[in-house]
Amino acid sequence: MTVGERIKKIRQDNAISQTDLANACKISKQTLYKYENNIITNIPSDKIELIADYLSVSPALIMGWEDKEQAVPLPQTNVFMRPVYDSISAGFGVIAQDVPVDYMPTYITCPSEQDKYIWINVHGDSMSPLIDDGSKILVKKQPSVDSGQIAAVLVDDEEAVVKKVLYNDNTVELHSVNPYYPPRVFKNNDVTRVQILGLVKEVSKSLQ
Repeated sequence: MTVGERIKKIRQDNAISQTDLANACKISKQTLYKYENNIITNIPSDKIELIADYLSVSPALIMGWEDKEQAVPLPQTNVFMRPVYDSISAGFGVIAQDVPVDYMPTYITCPSEQDKYIWINVHGDSMSPLIDDGSKILVKKQPSVDSGQIAAVLVDDEEAVVKKVLYNDNTVELHSVNPYYPPRVFKNNDVTRVQILGLVKEVSKSLQ
């Protein structure tokens, strides 16, 4: 069942009209119709939260991450639906394809900073075993990190990677956890080729 189909079923099960739900979520009835019939599939996270709140269910249920019969209520405080991107470049708007592929409920201690947090699907093993291929990382967008922290980094305005960042005198080093990958060292004027996009705050690994 799709996200739109779940919205429609829960709405109908609770005898709620499209008009009432649309008005409560500050969208048009036509937009809700497009949600429910999969014409619009990338539903904004704030609308998912409004729809879930009005239908008295969790956003995770709307997204299909929990079964209604076995649903465990999510914490009602400081949990926000944050977008998941399929590449670092997409998540930071480095390339044109910046549409989220999913949303994840995320606990954020400072609600005013929720828009700074995004999830990224990780491809490759350069940071394994700390961050395995297929993992998701939660990144807080910020322009700098401390030496030794793991960050999303842009190199030469085109290559976005996840690396441990080390600072020395006039030097920036990007280190992989996997020893198969040698460090990348940028010295003197070359340090300007490296731009910090955000700090990796959390890693979510699949158990399958």
